[in-house]
Amino acid sequence: MTPEQIQLVRSSFAKVAPIAEPAAAMFYDRLFTLDPSLRPLFKGDMAEQGRKLMTMIGAAVANLHQMGELTPTVRALAVRHVGYGVEDTYYQTVGTALLWTLEQGLGDGFTPAVRDAWTVCYGTLSAEMMAAAAEART
Repeated sequence: MTPEQIQLVRSSFAKVAPIAEPAAAMFYDRLFTLDPSLRPLFKGDMAEQGRKLMTMIGAAVANLHQMGELTPTVRALAVRHVGYGVEDTYYQTVGTALLWTLEQGLGDGFTPAVRDAWTVCYGTLSAEMMAAAAEART
């Protein structure tokens, strides 16, 4: 990611963070609309799951400038997700739901440049997660 993309992701997430709870609910509603088969993977309290999601995204966003230090955390997260039954195909659906949620939350602030920055960000992190998941499955 370029420094400009990192800044766009950070500044746009800062605008979503104050509405973290409804944003997380929107994300999961969209995720389950896109692929209802994912719903059974989530067995706990969805409000708590939403808090974990937003905390994880916030931590990743805060550390994008030091990808080398962020990578082990992202990879460990992926390995845990393998245990929950997450498959590689789910990452595309999650990315679609994430971009949609950001678009809803940011409105006019979800410019093409912001969309591109988040697309690169999510693509980078999800590729790392899928690689770690593949290693864990073997």
